Parts: sequence; C-alpha cells; structure tokens
Amino acid sequence: MSRRALLAGSVAVAAGAGIAAAGGQLLAGGSGVEASRKAIGRVVPRVAAPPIPPGADFASDGSPTFITRNSDFYRVDVNLTLPQLRAEDWRLRVHGMVDRELTLNWADLRARKLIERPVTMTCVSNEVGGPYLSTAQFTGVLLADILKEAGVARGADQVFTTSVDGWTCGTPTATLTDPARQAMLVIAMNREPLPIEHGFPVRMLVPGLYGFVSGTKWVTDMELTTFDAKRAWLQRGWGQRAPIKTMSRIDSPGAFGRVRPDSPITGVAWAQTRGIDKVEVRIDHGQWLPAELSTEVNTDTWRMFRLRGRWEPGLHVAEVRATDKTGYTQTSDRAAPISDGASGWHSVQFTVLPNTKP
Repeated sequence: MSRRALLAGSVAVAAGAGIAAAGGQLLAGGSGVEASRKAIGRVVPRVAAPPIPPGADFASDGSPTFITRNSDFYRVDVNLTLPQLRAEDWRLRVHGMVDRELTLNWADLRARKLIERPVTMTCVSNEVGGPYLSTAQFTGVLLADILKEAGVARGADQVFTTSVDGWTCGTPTATLTDPARQAMLVIAMNREPLPIEHGFPVRMLVPGLYGFVSGTKWVTDMELTTFDAKRAWLQRGWGQRAPIKTMSRIDSPGAFGRVRPDSPITGVAWAQTRGIDKVEVRIDHGQWLPAELSTEVNTDTWRMFRLRGRWEPGLHVAEVRATDKTGYTQTSDRAAPISDGASGWHSVQFTVLPNTKP
C-alpha cells in the first residue's frame, strides 16, 4: 500500500479509534503491557514546564481547553491492533552514520534529564477546520543530547526511525540536533505514561513538523543516513521537511449552530515554532475584524481567539485567518491534506436567534 493510501486510510482508522483502542487495550492488558504502564506511575520531570498562565484559553466561551486530556487527544495511525511492547522490554538502537553506536533501554531513559514542555501536535491528514489538533504537557529526553552522544557523521542529513510495528519515518538531522527545537523521545503525556495508543513506552516528538516526518510511535530503531539512501516517503511524492502550516479554526459557533445575538466567535490558531501574531474574523464576507488573542504560552502551542459583538438575527457565515510572527498570513487557497498539509480559510454557517435562548 502506498503512503498516500495509508494516510488517507488513517482517517477511517481514526473514526474507528474507539473500537480499535478498546480492542488494543484488552490485548495489551493480556500481554502485560498495561500492567507495565501502570507500574511506572506518575512521571515527574526533572525540569518542569512553567505553569500555564491565566487566560491561555477561552474555554468558557467555546474554545478548547489549553491542555487536552489524554483521553481526548486525537489519534491517527494505521493500527487496528496496538503494538505490544512493555517498558522493560523496550530498546532503542542508534546506529548508521555515527561515531559510536548506542543501545538505550527504559532504565537509561529514566536516568537521563527528563524535561517537560507543552506542545501542540497537528496531523498532516487534518482537513481545514478538522479535529486532528491537540496539546499536552510532554515529558521526555532531548534528542539533540542523544545524537551528540552518538556523534553524527558528516553528511548524515536524515534520521530514519522505525517503529516496533514496522512504520518508518525520515526526519532532517539538522532539526533533531538543533537545541532550540527541543525534539524529544517522549515517555509521558500530562505526567502519565504514554497511553498505549500514543506510543507507549516511547515515541518521538518534533515541534513544528507533521508526524509523518517526525512522530514515530513505539520507536525502536534510529539510523543516521541520507535522504538519497532512504527515500521511503520522497519516492511517493511526499514532502521532505513538512513544516506545519499557519492555520486557524472556528470552534464556536459550530457548523449550523444556533446562537444568541451576543454569542462570541471563538476558536484556535497555530503556527508551531513561529507563533501566532494576529487572528482576524469576518462575517458575511465583510471587513476583517481583529480578534482578541489568549495569553501566549510558547510558540510551539496553539493560541485561542475570541471575537465579541452583537450579531443580527438570521443566517450568517464567519471566516477566520491567522498571521504568524514572521508576518505570513495564511492563504485562502484550498489544498488537500495530502501530501504536505491542508490550506485555506475555515468558515462556518450559523444562525443568530432573536432575543430568546437558543
């Protein structure tokens, strides 16, 4: 099956994630994986993330909460049966174009400096206005430190990772060795061991890149190589760098919602590694209006917006666009998610009721 078919098919997998995850959890429990996860307990990082500041979301007005609960975090993958790997059995081999080959186990990771950071993840298969967007406090070990220890050979421009289930992924070496990017081998979400469906015991996380070039779950192999030598994604027409695009989404009113005349328009915007500078909303194709922004947490996380006003009763259309801190305003040109992320303005149609409760 081509990568294009895999990712397109993953939407169906996501739709059935409840059934798949439930079945996978039962299998995991039978094989001792859930017991292994529970035995770890709460994961406390050595370097904790700063507290989330007040005003980081507008959840009371219809935006998502800033931190997504693990049970609500989106899931897109190609597994109907979850991989079964206990923490005590996990190994990661770092090899290829390196000065010294490394093999890490769970105890090695736990003994290293664990850092915690809030990061927003976005799936490349997310449609304009789609749900595949979530934020968690991730705890893990910096990949830059591990690669420095292994010693990256000159010319090794790709880190080729493999999951225990055979999934492969190619990430630019320069991104993983950049200390400012803070790419991680993750072991916990919101201070709980990774849920099995999110890659327990260990997954990769690279802020600002779509997962198909950065987000290997259940990772067990890391080979330093070149993009010329291994082209699993590129030969099928997929992107090599795959930076997450500057995008925005209206969450309230929902599509075809019925609201009061004074109901605010709220949602989220994201431009990981660049940050959101401005969000604008327009009603019925009129003038763009600047929306209020929530308190910024960091440039690797989403930012909520809110537009207050009083809307005339009747049918309306709201559109949204975001501008990141480089000055780039998201394009109105529509593009499908495959092969390097969707683009376009999100819009919703809603009805404002007379001065009565909706």
